[in-house]
Amino acid sequence: MHHTLYAHARESYEMRSPALSLCIPCIARLQLRSSYRQLPHTRKLHTLPAPTSKFRTKHHGRSYHSVFKPFVPPAPTSLPKPAPPKTYRRTRKTIRRLLYLAIGLGIAYEVDKFFLYSSLTRSARTFWLGSLVATDYKINFRPHPPLANSIQDLHTRNAERLFDLLRTNGGLYLKIGQAIAMQSAILPPEFQKMFSKMFDDAPQNDWKDAERVILEDFGKTPEELFGISFTSEPGKGVMERTARASASVAQVHWARLSDGREVAVKIQKREIAQQVGWDLWTFKVVARIYTWLFDIPLYSLVPYISERLLLETDFVNEADNSERMAGLVAGESRLSGRVYIPKVYRELSSKRIMTAEWIEGVRLWDKETLTRPWQGRWRQGSPGCRGAPLDAPNRQRIAEVIRNHPSEEHLKPNREWWKGVNGTGGLGVSLKDTMQTMVDLFSAQMFLWGCCHCDPHPGNIFIRRLPSGKPELVLIDHGLYVQMQPEFRHQYSLFWKSLMTFDNKTISEIVQSWGINNPDVFASATLMKPYTGGDGSTSAGIKRTMSAKEQQERTYEMQQQMRKGIREILADEKKWPRELIFIGRNMRIVQGNNQYLGAPVNRIKIMGNWASRSLVDSPDLSYGAKLVNLGRHILFKFVMFGTDVVFYSTKIAQFLGRKSNLEDDMEASMKKMAGDMGFELNHRVFEG
Repeated sequence: MHHTLYAHARESYEMRSPALSLCIPCIARLQLRSSYRQLPHTRKLHTLPAPTSKFRTKHHGRSYHSVFKPFVPPAPTSLPKPAPPKTYRRTRKTIRRLLYLAIGLGIAYEVDKFFLYSSLTRSARTFWLGSLVATDYKINFRPHPPLANSIQDLHTRNAERLFDLLRTNGGLYLKIGQAIAMQSAILPPEFQKMFSKMFDDAPQNDWKDAERVILEDFGKTPEELFGISFTSEPGKGVMERTARASASVAQVHWARLSDGREVAVKIQKREIAQQVGWDLWTFKVVARIYTWLFDIPLYSLVPYISERLLLETDFVNEADNSERMAGLVAGESRLSGRVYIPKVYRELSSKRIMTAEWIEGVRLWDKETLTRPWQGRWRQGSPGCRGAPLDAPNRQRIAEVIRNHPSEEHLKPNREWWKGVNGTGGLGVSLKDTMQTMVDLFSAQMFLWGCCHCDPHPGNIFIRRLPSGKPELVLIDHGLYVQMQPEFRHQYSLFWKSLMTFDNKTISEIVQSWGINNPDVFASATLMKPYTGGDGSTSAGIKRTMSAKEQQERTYEMQQQMRKGIREILADEKKWPRELIFIGRNMRIVQGNNQYLGAPVNRIKIMGNWASRSLVDSPDLSYGAKLVNLGRHILFKFVMFGTDVVFYSTKIAQFLGRKSNLEDDMEASMKKMAGDMGFELNHRVFEG
């Protein structure tokens, strides 16, 4: 067949036009392809033997021999050396490293969780979120944010991020969050709304953890230390393993000792000792980064804040503060009998455990119970007041609770007989007397003693009824205090007195000695109301600058002015008194308490009186200075008559149906001034 094809191809070639330039082998292949198409599809082709004939042909003027040979595979010896198979060494090395890294991180996580109480994890979480928030503000804090709908949206999402971080990390982070919440009046409204939730109770630890803390500090079990029994053994005391209250750092358990004393056992959460060092270090690093990124002088305040927070975890320090305050109150005739500080039992206390007298009282936030009519006996005080004995718990009931409800122990007797049969009664005390006592107490701490309790929120204040029907204020939780040096205390008293009399020259001299460049702003922040005695240049300048701005640009400019105001208040970081941080916190909380109770007293006048009087009563002033200050104090009393006129005018209007009170009016004025000066205020931090 092949011979026939070649012959046919040769014949076809000879008949072709000379211009056709196909060679004989090409034509043969074409003919062979055509022959395959003509064969039936059902016929099987067989390989034919290779031809052996030779023929000579001409192609393009050349003559050559053509021999048809079938394809023969090359010999193995003629092939190149085989390439080695791919081993993917780099890929396997990378996978191995990733595996080792994952194993290492897993081991580190477990070690951190079980031995460091997740301190490293919490720090890493803080650094990551802090970087995210800082980057978000760097990119989007501008009149028209590229990655946010508005500046308000930017604040909202970052407030949620920070709130979730503080709640997730817990411990000292909750303390920091509460400190932010109490100063949230100068933060954007989105932060104010989120951080008002920071005062919710923290989850309590399991009793086994509390028991281990007692064992580690005393080398004794709770039964051995307190002389109690969890099986209602006769002759022994009793103790609740379920905490009555739980805060960020500690939780409180009720116990009745075998000698009849009822105590509050404050036990620090076991993880705090490990976490506090890491938490404060993280706080310092983040503050340093934010100071550099946003050009706000915050880091200089961090060491002092960290020191105060660290002292709050030392219960020996708290016991010292408590006993010192009890002595100061007992020695001041204007407060003795109106204020009570619970006894501390040193033999049952340590660095992480503090045992103090149990207080039966009504929290300050329970306004209804404070004011509802008294249904106890005449000339009788509330339980525990003035040493009145407390009802002993029922042993039979205790045994039943321990046996049937061991996980929900509430062994303390219900001592609310003074509410009457229907439970509709109350202490029947005056809110005015209550608030007067509170403002007197904290004014004496600031202006007279220089030893100031900086956490007077409603949860740390109990009210009891004296046999006379007057309220008795009980102050607890003495961990966070500031000690004021005599020179600074005298300056601060004179500053407050000058605010009352619009003595702008003295105000400027004092604040400049503190390194503050804007007296008006600082005076208003101190009073918690607009200070109208200055020249008003700050507010007027800001109004001129922003009057023609559109809303988004106005919001941006206002918050830029707020940052500028902070820098002016902290102008000279070396001179700025660190005590002002926590003193301002105290005044802010007291103002919130007064506002919550309906502003029954003129807080500003009371504080001004104490400030002026302390310059007469201070034991570290000379007799000559005291005599001069006495004359000035008498003159000051006449000046203060004007504030009484404003206060009682407001009370009359309130009696005639007006809903707002003096604190509300001052807050409204402060909001207006703050809006003009670059930020928005919202003082209702206890709502929610």
